[in-house]
Amino acid sequence: MNTGLRNKAAIVGVGESDIGRVPHMTGLGLNAQAARRALDDAGLKVGDIDGLLTAYSLTEPYFMLGTVLCEYLGLKPRYCSAMIAGGATPAVMLGHAAAAIATGMANAVLVCTGENRATGLTRDAAVSALAAAVGHPYFEMPYGPSIPGCYAMIARRYMHEYGITRAQLAQVAVTTRRHASLHPNSHMKQPITIEDVISSKKIAAPLNILDCSLISDAAGAFIVTSAERARDCRGKPAYLLGVGERHTHEHILCAESLVHFGAGDSGQAAYKMAGLGPEDIDVAQLYDCFTIVPVIELEELGFCKPGEGGAFYAEGHAEIGGKLPVNTHGGMLSHAHAGATGGLLGIVEAVCQLRGGLGERQVEGAEVALVHNEGGVLSSHCTVILAISPR
Repeated sequence: MNTGLRNKAAIVGVGESDIGRVPHMTGLGLNAQAARRALDDAGLKVGDIDGLLTAYSLTEPYFMLGTVLCEYLGLKPRYCSAMIAGGATPAVMLGHAAAAIATGMANAVLVCTGENRATGLTRDAAVSALAAAVGHPYFEMPYGPSIPGCYAMIARRYMHEYGITRAQLAQVAVTTRRHASLHPNSHMKQPITIEDVISSKKIAAPLNILDCSLISDAAGAFIVTSAERARDCRGKPAYLLGVGERHTHEHILCAESLVHFGAGDSGQAAYKMAGLGPEDIDVAQLYDCFTIVPVIELEELGFCKPGEGGAFYAEGHAEIGGKLPVNTHGGMLSHAHAGATGGLLGIVEAVCQLRGGLGERQVEGAEVALVHNEGGVLSSHCTVILAISPR
């Protein structure tokens, strides 16, 4: 078996910025705050970091965002890049950071991303920028698509093929909001009901506003180093066991299916590297830009059969204390969403769950966590598996 990067690297520090509406901070400032908190968590100094990976930003004007962040943070690394794989970028960056460490290109890599998308852009500007970034300029954009509209097509097709009910879809939002209420840093904590979701403002049928992710000011960061060095850091390490990617299309008009995507392939690659299967996962942080997305991901990643994702939520299996707790921090539907930051905060939550001590939010006995990020319109996929000890 090709174990690849298994047990070669570990996350030793994690941090979140202030989250919600943070009008006094720029995107760079949010990144810096999250990075400093991750450094403090790891017991490291800026001078200990010799690698930096970041994503993209719709609110900052910089072309070379990676080196701009280095400049802002006072870093002079020997390894640096700004990557774009949409919402899949954070998990992809984790894999690249581990590869850089395993090959000697860096000793300690800071991975961070963040935007002041709530206060740095109007809501309409944020929605338009996303549509322009993802929609095909010749064959889609002239017809006025939106990101919610694209995901609504996926939800509608899934309903047609598998019969998920509107209430089951709404339960995804209700469950994540309940989890968010247990996290001190979540953007939205007020409880909601299935009826609240179904009666909320219509966006693109069948999706209403409570089926859609937030628009937040937020940043997140984590630090990756070798498994050997991890033992000397302050923060309790979370070891990378497996990582897998699959990129199937960019534009929805080129998607081969509206109900089957690349998560199954990326998940299988991660399981194979880790030497584990779905039955070994204790907690999952799944990309949830819209309520239909984690339903599909649950199925493709092997946690339930095709067409059973809605029932998985409705029967309480995704709750803390359920068969497989999902998005224990509240996900992008309730914790925070600011570009690639939404997926990165899922990695932060996975590490926190493995370390333990989260009170009511803690998944009892969590030793292995899976994180899945997706970008575009279910276009790019990356799955990572983390554990509290090498395996």
